[in-house]
Amino acid sequence: MKAVILAAGYGTRLQRDVSSDSSGRFAHLVGVPKPLLPVGQCPLITRWILALSRSGTVDGIYVVTNAVYQAAFEEWAAQFPGVRVLSDRTRSNEERLGAVAGLQLAVKHFHVQDHVLVVGGDTLFKEDFSLAEVTEKVSQLQVRREDSCLVLSYQCRDEETQKYGILEVDDDLRVLCMKEKPQPSETESRRACPCFYVFSKRSLPLLDAFLEEKKVK
Repeated sequence: MKAVILAAGYGTRLQRDVSSDSSGRFAHLVGVPKPLLPVGQCPLITRWILALSRSGTVDGIYVVTNAVYQAAFEEWAAQFPGVRVLSDRTRSNEERLGAVAGLQLAVKHFHVQDHVLVVGGDTLFKEDFSLAEVTEKVSQLQVRREDSCLVLSYQCRDEETQKYGILEVDDDLRVLCMKEKPQPSETESRRACPCFYVFSKRSLPLLDAFLEEKKVK
């Protein structure tokens, strides 16, 4: 399995808040991308690298960033021989490709023909999150159907549906659709979807199909 960490966002709101802080406590974080912000003793993204490496299920880790933060990620990645950094060549929030296009870029650039674990570079889970349990669940699903994929979700409050992608599922927990930041009245589901997915290798061609359909719309 390969892992793709999506880190091509610009953190516009975060940088605005950091820059406007008058206390000076956060001045050292100006210009630092969210995945490289410290969580405890190390950057957030480092925690993912360590967890993925310890899992023993990933044999390649690719980080997709942008041209503005490329140098910062390459400097960080120098301590991890198994991590490769790829720039999407954008230089502003208005140019950003989006998560699906970023994933497609990594799949094509690194010629990925394996199952892919995708995680948002600024995604942070609670301490009880178990990567081992996730990979075991994927294995169980793919014994039954090799093209099975896995999407995580958690229960959010009514007023929080407008902040997240909300999954609607059937009785077997198969995804029927995802609604992007719906009003509470627009869906009965309260399953918020973090940026953490496992795609089977047989599903990867659907990235091209999705982006082509999006162009038509």
